[in-house]
Amino acid sequence: MERFPTTHHIPPQDAPRFHHLRLLRSRRVGPATYRRLLAEHGTALAALDALPDIAAAAGVSDYSICPEGVVAAELKAGQKAGAQLLMQGDPGWPAVIDDLSDAPPMLWAIGQINLLQRPMIAMVGARNASSLGTRMAKALAADLTAAGFVVVSGLARGIDAAAHHAALQGGTVAVQAGGVDVIYPRENSVLAQQIGAQGLRLSEMPMGLQPQARHFPARNRIIAGLSRAVVIVEAAAKSGSLITARNALDANRDVLAVPGHPFDARAAGCNMLIRDGATLIRCAADVIEAVGTLPCAAPELPLRMPDHSQTPDRPQAPDRPPKPQRGLRETAALHNLILNRLGVSPMAEDQLIRDLGGAAPVVAPALVDLELEGLIARSAGGLLSRTN
Repeated sequence: MERFPTTHHIPPQDAPRFHHLRLLRSRRVGPATYRRLLAEHGTALAALDALPDIAAAAGVSDYSICPEGVVAAELKAGQKAGAQLLMQGDPGWPAVIDDLSDAPPMLWAIGQINLLQRPMIAMVGARNASSLGTRMAKALAADLTAAGFVVVSGLARGIDAAAHHAALQGGTVAVQAGGVDVIYPRENSVLAQQIGAQGLRLSEMPMGLQPQARHFPARNRIIAGLSRAVVIVEAAAKSGSLITARNALDANRDVLAVPGHPFDARAAGCNMLIRDGATLIRCAADVIEAVGTLPCAAPELPLRMPDHSQTPDRPQAPDRPPKPQRGLRETAALHNLILNRLGVSPMAEDQLIRDLGGAAPVVAPALVDLELEGLIARSAGGLLSRTN
């Protein structure tokens, strides 16, 4: 039975982390087996000591645990890359991900770890995204971060990249399929560097690991697990985005989808999700309405309008942030302004907001209140009218 020399001079305070990582990196030890071994043996070191006998009892005679040198090299590579190894239970650990049945026990992180404590919305979609889909992703990401959410995606080309770009200033998390120090695709190298500086990059994979096809579904479950909801912007009928949607459903997360033209194959997956019960999304207001308002501890961002300088041609998309703290008098005055402006002839919501001269994050929640009260109606195309 193998014992554990101190060849690599592990500092005492780092020894438990070293042994936990060594257990996780050992052959045939995934997240579920890792947790079972810890539960049965109490410590990672005890689990490592028992692992060869467990393997032998299972009929694996040539089993060997992960060499110490491999773990030491990974920790050294993480330090060189400026990455931090987060373990379940650490102060910066995103507790929300523990809802997953196969939640990762550890995550390598580069960037602003505090983002993991804020409410997150995932946004994924087609790599060969259309111009309209890209504009929609940018609009949603900018408006959601302006409302205080962090946008999570997978650093892929297309919808993922558009969402990350638009959310850089407000907060974005990129979950990678390979090592956190391995950028894929290479065309997103600059974006990855920006996310590492302003946002956060995450991976459960060993440092230096090149991503393979089988790694992407595992990455997608983390994207879903971190988030309150998953927004699919464009997706074919058979795509990785639909895997993320299934992961979200398994984790009891909301699945939201942007509809598309029936003749566009890139919209087939979204339309299918909507047919099967996913929430139809037209703008950030719909997303926030679906997931609920932010907790009181969230950043006070509802009145900050996003910078749309990178998407000048995008359609106006009203926000649905947490309701601003207005008194009853101010709320009643805003409701009266809206009702006075509307008539029986339907009017576009963005035109109403422009006519009122107000900010979308302020007006959109009032419109929802009036709609719920039955004082205004929303018809096809999002047009608004008074009911009396």
